[in-house]
Amino acid sequence: MGRGARVTARRQALGRYGEGLVERWYAERGYRVLDRNWRCQLGELDLVVTNGTHLVICEVKTRSSDRFGTGFEAITARKQQQVRRLAAHYVRQRGGWRGPIRCDAASVMGRKVEVLTGAF
Repeated sequence: MGRGARVTARRQALGRYGEGLVERWYAERGYRVLDRNWRCQLGELDLVVTNGTHLVICEVKTRSSDRFGTGFEAITARKQQQVRRLAAHYVRQRGGWRGPIRCDAASVMGRKVEVLTGAF
């Protein structure tokens, strides 16, 4: 395995770790996971959860340090637009959603999880 593949594998493992912590954060607050790493031709949604009333799409960014900024800083306007587009596609593919839809952002560093509800 080359250096690039090892770096990619480490990043993927770090991302899975962060998504797992965020998933637990939602579960502790009564949310149920509908999908994790949902993919389609347009891209990927990290986490889709519901509390029975709201459908929540959460973009998760996990960092091993703040050397390149926080996870929140990595969620650019372009990424927010992509997540909104993917959320609409997700709802269409799943046959619609009759309640409110919210986009959250989560930043994970170490074991610290921060979630901004209704971030965008």
